[in-house]
Amino acid sequence: MPSPSSPSPDSGVARGAAIAAIAVLGSRVLGLVREQVFAVFFGASREYDAFLTAFRIPNLLRDLLAEGALSAAFVTTFSKTMARDGKEAGFRLANTVANTLALLLIFVVLAGIFFAEPVVQAIAIGFDAEKTAMAAELTQIMMPFILFVALAALAMGMLNAQHYFALPQSASTFFNVTSIVVGLGTAFLLAPEYMTALWDNSAFPSGTGAPARAMTGMAVGTLAGGLVQWLVQMPTLRRTGYRWQPRLDWKDPGFRAVLVLMGPALIGAAAVQINVFVNSNFASLLGDKPISWLNYSFRLMQFPIGVFGVAIMTASLPALSRHLAAGDHPGFRTTLTQSLELALLLTLPAAVGLAVLGEPIIRLVYEHGRFDHADTLATAAALGAYAFGLPGYAALKIVQPAFISLDDAKTPMYVSLGAVAGNAALNALFVFGLGFGHVGLAAATAAMATVNVVVLLVILRRRLRTTAALDARRFAGQVLRIGVAAAVMGAAAWGGYRGLQRAGLAEGSLAAGIEVVLLLPTAVAVYAAVCRVLGIAAFDQAAALVTSRLRRHRA
Repeated sequence: MPSPSSPSPDSGVARGAAIAAIAVLGSRVLGLVREQVFAVFFGASREYDAFLTAFRIPNLLRDLLAEGALSAAFVTTFSKTMARDGKEAGFRLANTVANTLALLLIFVVLAGIFFAEPVVQAIAIGFDAEKTAMAAELTQIMMPFILFVALAALAMGMLNAQHYFALPQSASTFFNVTSIVVGLGTAFLLAPEYMTALWDNSAFPSGTGAPARAMTGMAVGTLAGGLVQWLVQMPTLRRTGYRWQPRLDWKDPGFRAVLVLMGPALIGAAAVQINVFVNSNFASLLGDKPISWLNYSFRLMQFPIGVFGVAIMTASLPALSRHLAAGDHPGFRTTLTQSLELALLLTLPAAVGLAVLGEPIIRLVYEHGRFDHADTLATAAALGAYAFGLPGYAALKIVQPAFISLDDAKTPMYVSLGAVAGNAALNALFVFGLGFGHVGLAAATAAMATVNVVVLLVILRRRLRTTAALDARRFAGQVLRIGVAAAVMGAAAWGGYRGLQRAGLAEGSLAAGIEVVLLLPTAVAVYAAVCRVLGIAAFDQAAALVTSRLRRHRA
């Protein structure tokens, strides 16, 4: 039976999303701590560029598997199988998928280890020979991460489909803790002279190899974190009745359904990550540091995506699948509309806040150790460009799985392929034509994420016009009101920020802390007040949920 903290099958998406969001929040906070560790010890550097390039492939598969195609395709089919044929049939399907995936990924891991250097050369064409060799070595260390994270994604999908949200979404917390502790410990063992001389960069002239050895330690920590992320979910999964079996029933209709959905969905859900690959290639041509700046800014933007977008997707996907399995088209329409409204309610103000207050946030989070103020300014510029794609990124987490729940993975695939081509064209225009540098790369990615989700929404409405169509008129009205509230909030935040600057606050993390502590709560209060005045339905639902949970705790 579901855990006490898990919603019942009849609960609303908002409640399930709230549980998932709380669980994801801790993970994302620790994810920022992990990025802070990299900023403090490595800053924006050749070594961190190499690490990020090496981690591109396993991280791409992590995003696709844990938060994308595998999760959406498997959860959709697993939920329908359990609803139609019972829990045992669902577990048989899970074993076939898990064993097939493990066999496939073992070959992928071995191929990645063997062909690491040519892969790095393909995704970072601007790296010199030394930097390429460094990235290839780190790739070889981290390739098994793919297998661990795929099995963790399956476990998460099985638990989510059975209305367990807190633990699966907290699993990445264990990844972050393990990768930090094991990574730093190994780095100190491999390069003690580098790790203990944090404030003396001059002690490491070019060619010492100490920074590269320290980064090797962080790669080992990343691998260990992936293993723990999988293993931590297994005890709870066993309590649901699941037992692993060496089963490979490739004739199982459920398994074939997963394959049919997952193939196109992999391409469809990969648009953002493929664009990151494309950006890396362009950024590698801009010298050292741009890859690091783009990553630090993208990580900050992923914080609200993970807390809000992924959490809402996690709660809405099983509900959408159940509605369709029961032939409840009005329920599908209501769930999808409410999910999108809730996502925009949370991510539009987050986007405005990151754009307006990006510099003090980055100073507070990253500007320590070897991450200097010039890095802050460059990262803040990229964050401002990325931020305006935030609502699109979050909405994609909901709209793409909605197509999959309709057994249509090809439409998101075609739209995403178009977005990838558009992103590459915009990159070339912004970087080489207009000279925007790394900021142009971020702007192109944000623009194409927005175009991607708008096109999908138009197609979805036309396809479902006679059955479960999105309530476009109501949705457009709510989006307009949310946009007005976010704009008022942004104006208040900008005015407050300029006022504090005129008051003479100095640069640095202490001043940034004061600015963030004063301005963020004020901006949230302004946004809440305007939402209340405008009568935004999603805000009223979220506020009612929070109020009811507080009353329950007090009782």
